Amino acid sequence: MLLWSLLAICVQAVLLALPGRGKVWFARFFWRGVGRILGLRLRLLGEYSRHRPTLFVANHCSWLDIVALGAAMPGCFIAKAEIANWPGIGLIAKLGRTVFVSRSRRTVAQEQRVLERNLERGDNIILFPEGTTSDGNRVLPFASAFLTLAFGPARPWVQPVTIVYDELDGQQIRRGDRAEIAWYGGMNLAPHLKRLLRRHSLRATILFGEPLPPGSFANRKALSAALERLISQNAAAMRQGRALAAGSAAQT
Repeated sequence: MLLWSLLAICVQAVLLALPGRGKVWFARFFWRGVGRILGLRLRLLGEYSRHRPTLFVANHCSWLDIVALGAAMPGCFIAKAEIANWPGIGLIAKLGRTVFVSRSRRTVAQEQRVLERNLERGDNIILFPEGTTSDGNRVLPFASAFLTLAFGPARPWVQPVTIVYDELDGQQIRRGDRAEIAWYGGMNLAPHLKRLLRRHSLRATILFGEPLPPGSFANRKALSAALERLISQNAAAMRQGRALAAGSAAQT
């Protein structure tokens, strides 16, 4: 993992200085490599939106979501500001063009302007409106603040994305297993990683919902409520193995 990351950092640093979308596609290539090293397999149901820009709205239960979603679709993540100062991880996030936000009322307007500029450049953005990670057995209430982006001058499309981890070492995941994958609350990262990396393989199923064109909802609160309801229902069905016909599946 260290060797792969060091190589990727050098390549991405060069691509960031060059015009074009090489930096976008190489970021996906990097996350695919990370997933392969971790033994993470992806099953994709449906397809990600080809409209630019698109605001991808997803549920969130683990740091593994970054690997899985980063490999599955092109886009910039939004992350809490303190991650920028984490050794190693902060550098990788910056090279991946992550936008760091504090989510405080004092700075939210300024942070939204930064995100607006990204969208106006044609960049997709991946948003976790729960604002934190869950235990993997439920979807937490959505905060609607950053969904204001869907009504801004960039007029992005919006696509709901649901991610559920459903296999561990080739066996269907049970409810009690999800805490081994999810990273939430006051969990210490080191022992969590130690337990997870003992496993040989893990599968994430990602369901891409129907992309919503600009103007589909009257305001951000209505959009937030609809997305929360849809993603919660999808996640519950997927945990029970009931959503497999929702789209065409592809293995990566």
